[in-house]
Amino acid sequence: MNWDTWLDDYLARYRRSIFVPEVKAKLIAFYQLAIAVRERKRKLIFAGNGASASIASHGAVDFTKQGRVRGVDFNEPNLITAFTNDYGFAAYLAKAVEFYADDGDAVVLISVSGRSPNIVEAARYAKGRGLPVVSFTGSAADIPLHTASDIGFWVDSRAYNIVECTHMIWLTAVIDMLVGVAEYKVT
Repeated sequence: MNWDTWLDDYLARYRRSIFVPEVKAKLIAFYQLAIAVRERKRKLIFAGNGASASIASHGAVDFTKQGRVRGVDFNEPNLITAFTNDYGFAAYLAKAVEFYADDGDAVVLISVSGRSPNIVEAARYAKGRGLPVVSFTGSAADIPLHTASDIGFWVDSRAYNIVECTHMIWLTAVIDMLVGVAEYKVT
């Protein structure tokens, strides 16, 4: 295996996926939504499954701490198990949004496949309630979560590690926009 050639191809492919021109307008739109949420003294609600849940939790904390936009997530084991037990796994996030969202909030959903039933149902519920939905997906562009979103970030890749890392880059880029500088000391 010629690793130099392999890495050149690998990096070029993902550079195109991560830094496509269309993402710039979406980053600005998400930033503007976050500013509006902050000005209304509302919150961003984050959710995901697996590694996407970890990214959601990280986003909720950093939007709150660095970006000064209150963020929450639904990764509390008691919430997950109680709501799943009472409403089923496919409906538990939609029910969590129903119980915890206030008018003026926005929902940020992260799913590499964009097909996870609980994530898609949460998007549908939020949209039906008039809450803006921001999504981070990968795989195909016509997946249910991406098409149900007001601001849909999509990575043209089926590689989970690349999609998840790209989601994190895009999410933290908006946080940096809120801070107003690209590099800063975290206190």
